[in-house]
Amino acid sequence: MPEPMIRKTAILNETIWHEGGPVAATPLRRAACMTVIANPFAGKYVEDIAGFMEDLKPLGAQMAQDLIDALGGDPTLIEGYGKGAIVGTNGELEHGALWHVPGGYAMREKIAASNAIVPSTKKIGGPGTRLDVPVTHTNASYVRSHFDAMEVGLSDGPKADEILLVLVMTTGPRVHARVGGLAAKDVKGEDGLR
Repeated sequence: MPEPMIRKTAILNETIWHEGGPVAATPLRRAACMTVIANPFAGKYVEDIAGFMEDLKPLGAQMAQDLIDALGGDPTLIEGYGKGAIVGTNGELEHGALWHVPGGYAMREKIAASNAIVPSTKKIGGPGTRLDVPVTHTNASYVRSHFDAMEVGLSDGPKADEILLVLVMTTGPRVHARVGGLAAKDVKGEDGLR
């Protein structure tokens, strides 16, 4: 298949100093990179779609790098990640699942401590649809302080024959994390869980 046809890209960058409690000495930074592409399978059922994952890999790598750059350029500062897709109404949910490998592995290749699976979500929707992208710790899924989500969306996408692809990265835990569990400093990094 041809390389993805990109209509639009956007980066949303947040700095969170507090959530109503004391101001953090180091704020949480999180960012989302969104890319709207043409859906080559829109409007019809295609049995063999898996090959498009290979075509999406360079885009995933670029989006992952753009996020690292947006968060200061140092991949060792990234502690959380997630991914998602919004498929336009002429597509199917499975078209969003094509983002699992190219989006997730792109981030894991650029972040050394990334044994944890990249959480994901997807949905069907039109322009203005919002998506809560789940976030977990990059190296151990059981680190409760990093359970988070980032709401994303674009006012003009995805159109019916498009897909909005999303990657999210964060630089640390929720600002006022205090519900216990495995601490990031205690991660063994052996199995992606603990």
